[in-house]
Order: sequence, then structure tokens, then C-alpha cells
Amino acid sequence: MQIRDTDFLIIGSGLAGLTAALELSRHGKVLVVSKQEAAEGNTRYAQGGISCVVDPDDSMAQHIADTLETGNGLSEEAAVRAIVEGGPARIAQLEAAGVHFEHRSDKPEEYDLGQEGGHSRRRVLHAGDVTGGEVIKRLLERVRADANITLVENWLAIDVVPTGWIGLAGPNRCVGCYFLDKTTSEILAVRAPATILATGGLGKVYLYTSNPDVATGDGIAMAWRAGLPLRDMEMIQFHPTCLYHPDAKSFLISEAVRGEGARLIDRRGREFVYDFDPRGALAPRDVTARAIDSVMKKYGDPFVYLDISHRDADFLQKRFPTLYKTCLQFGFDMALAPVPVVPAAHYSCGGVVADVDGSTAMPGLYAIGEVASTGLHGANRLASNSLLEATVCGCRCAEKISKVWKNNSVDGVEIPRWECGDAVSSEEAVVVEHDWNEVRSVMWDYVGIVRSDRLLRRARRRIHTIREEIRSYYREYLVTADLIELRNLAAVAELIVRSAQCRKESRGLHYNRDWPEKNTVADHSIIQDKPGGPLNLE
Repeated sequence: MQIRDTDFLIIGSGLAGLTAALELSRHGKVLVVSKQEAAEGNTRYAQGGISCVVDPDDSMAQHIADTLETGNGLSEEAAVRAIVEGGPARIAQLEAAGVHFEHRSDKPEEYDLGQEGGHSRRRVLHAGDVTGGEVIKRLLERVRADANITLVENWLAIDVVPTGWIGLAGPNRCVGCYFLDKTTSEILAVRAPATILATGGLGKVYLYTSNPDVATGDGIAMAWRAGLPLRDMEMIQFHPTCLYHPDAKSFLISEAVRGEGARLIDRRGREFVYDFDPRGALAPRDVTARAIDSVMKKYGDPFVYLDISHRDADFLQKRFPTLYKTCLQFGFDMALAPVPVVPAAHYSCGGVVADVDGSTAMPGLYAIGEVASTGLHGANRLASNSLLEATVCGCRCAEKISKVWKNNSVDGVEIPRWECGDAVSSEEAVVVEHDWNEVRSVMWDYVGIVRSDRLLRRARRRIHTIREEIRSYYREYLVTADLIELRNLAAVAELIVRSAQCRKESRGLHYNRDWPEKNTVADHSIIQDKPGGPLNLE
């Protein structure tokens, strides 16, 4: 088995991972691993922008207050403050890297700031309606030009390597990761004093999602198998407005459209969100998604409408060029008529327990971006705080690692060869495909926007059975990319259900019909299995 060595191993090539890579390249050799092409991931599809206080009429205190209010008691104020206050410096760094944020046409010296649900001010910087794509493009240009950074595509992480798994004495620490080279089907290992999980989200655990196919919860599953604590996994954010069309594949319509005055109306033309929140279409995503779900179920409607037809085509083409063009391709002119929309799984507010600097419970292993639970989002994410968290925490993580990485020496550490045993190549890929579809259907039907104890029990039983089948399959057959992702997806699904069953209340993104009230005390739901134990093949 090939073993490669590097100073810093970064698994994931989104905003968080690339930020950390560029900062760490000043201190040593960096290896960035992407499971597909480097640009593919949730960052690329982030339309709205990056929330940051840059307007003199805004304040850090107000941004912090908006984030805490949206987080429904589960956000950690110290983490919120650190990330919000770190924003301006990171915006300056992104601009230095070539990212161009829009400025007002009437006042070119000022940013053209958007407003989204939950924000009390306009504070969302954007690059048209393709902010994430612009950010990734510019950072990848810098990464590819950096002699200290090696970028590898089409490697899929299998498991991180804690010393407790390989029988080394002393405190449990991470010394690297196993990978599957999807091009050659070979398994290899990377040995590193510092490993960063920047693997992104888990949206593909649901049947309908705004996330790309790579969002299979790999980092969370690997961290759980390594014994790290996970927090608030039940807090799954459903984006309220994805385009309803059989060929649109849940194309996201940015919350910024509502920030520019779009209304949410039902098929009878009624602005129904005011029945749920006085802020109407600018209410936070948990409220808005539940309102849409409620109306759809009440009337048996397959969708609701997003209406911004009061704005002319010139404005829409300038402010939302990609959205406008894409809607036209599917037969909808936003300037002339309402657009049909439905909610879809969008963002995981829970994840691997980590500090703002990415530190986890295991020395040598860090988590940043959507895979991490830093305390910023709590029970619900404030719109456009995700890219803010990614860039701030990516930078803070690099700063932390630069000071401590030499304390986790991997000199002389032998990572065991990957043992295939009696495993053979599978000729029954249909089994993987079937389980993949069933996990996602179960999660959508039973663990969606509105839950109940009965539905959660049913989901737990079915997913547990599927995971038993996957365990058997994993032992009997040689690993493939599809099998690894299914294994992770099913594990994450069960973790979400377990966390949801632990929460005997409704708070933020978690709404249970059997527990409709919010508890007086806000508690986190924590899952930690087999900390520091032997290799967990779950």
C-alpha cells in the first residue's frame, strides 16, 4: 500500500479547506484532497453571499444578536462573536485574492448589500448571484499557483487513522487517513501531523436536496467512527425555496430574492407566511420552511409560489442573472409570473464538536466548515453565515495548527496496510443502489421538516436494518466509491434519527408534533460512541 507523507492534510476543497491550505502553505507542505473535481461542493453553489458587517449603520452587536436569535438558544455567544468579528478581515483577504463583490451603481464606494431572512439589516456581500462559484474560482487559482500546496482530485476518504486503532501507546491522536483512489481503485494512506476535515455537508441523506452529489456526510461519519462527539445532528436546515420542476434537480432560488421583495404565496394567491411570523417572507428559514410544508399538506398542493413579478426584467437580470436565466430555461419568467417552489434539505447545523479554530477532542484532527459544530448556528443557521464561518474558521484553524503541529510528530508511525481479507469484487451493485434510494426516501418521509415519535421510531428500525446489510456487504466485497458513500450516508442518517429522538421538545429546525413546546432550558444533543476504542467497522 502506498503511503504518502505531508505536513498538513486537508480533506475537502471548499472555502474552509482552501482558506486553511493557503494559510498553512507558509509553514510547510500541504496536501488538499478532493473526492471529485476540486470546484465541486456546497461552496460552489452558494448563491446569496457572505454576511458581514461593513455598513456604518450596521453593528457587530446587531449581527451577533440576529445570529443568536436565529439559533434559538443553542448558539454559543463566544463562538458567534469570534466569527462575526472576524468577518471584515476575511472579506479583505478574499478581495486581495481577486474576489469581486458587487458595489452600488449610485454609490460605487459602497457595497451593494443584500438582506435575507433573519437579518435586521442589509449585510450580505455578493458577487452577482454566484458568490460561492466566484470565491472557489479565485481561491483555486491561488492554490494551484502555490508551490507548497498539492491538490489531488478523485480521492475519497475512507477513515481517519487514530493511534488507538493501530495499537500505539499513549493518548489517542490522529496520524492520517486512508483513501480510495477513484481513478485506479487503489487504497492508499496519507500520514500527517495535522489532518483537517473540511468535507462539507450531508444533504444527500435526503431524497430532495439543494446539495450536489458529493454531500454524503463523509467527515461526520469518519469522525463518529473514530469516537469523536457529535452535536445537534437533528438540526437539519431545509431551504424554503427550491425550483419545482421535474428536471430542475432542486435548483436553489436564493433567499436574497425575498430580500429584494419577493412574496411567498399559496396557489390561491394568499401570503400565508404572515400566519406564522410577522416578518412574512423574511422570517428565518425554519419558520418559512415549516409554513410552506404546512400549507402544502393542508391543501395537498405540490408547491407554493415565489412572486417577484413586481420587479422588472432589467432589475432581475442584473441582480440575479443566473437565477433569471435558469428559470427561463425551465419555462418560468420571474418578471412576469410567480415561480413554483418547494423546500429541500440544505444545510447541517450540527456536526463534529469543534472550537472556532477547528480543534476537536482528538489531537491532530480538526474540523472546519459545515462538517463542524462550532456553536455558531445552534438550532438554525442565519442566512449567509455559512461562508462567513468557513473563511473565518479556516483561517483560525491554520493559525492554531501552525503553533502546535510539530507536537504531534508522526515520525516512525506505521500505518497498517489495508487488509482486504477474502473480499471479492461485487457483481450486485443494484444492492447499493437500492439501499441508497431507500435511506434517502426514509429520511425524507419520516425525518423531514415536521417529525413525530412514531415516524422517528419507524425510521430508526428501517435504517438500522439497512446498516446491517451494508456492514455485511462492506466485509464481503472490495470497497468502491459508491459503497463508501452509502456506508457514510446510512451512518449519518441513523445519527440524525438518534439525535432527533433525544430531543423532547421543538426548537429551531427540529419540530416534533408530539413535543410541540420549547423547553425552558436549551440543551445540546450529544452522541459519542466508542471513544478511543479499536477500529469501528460500523
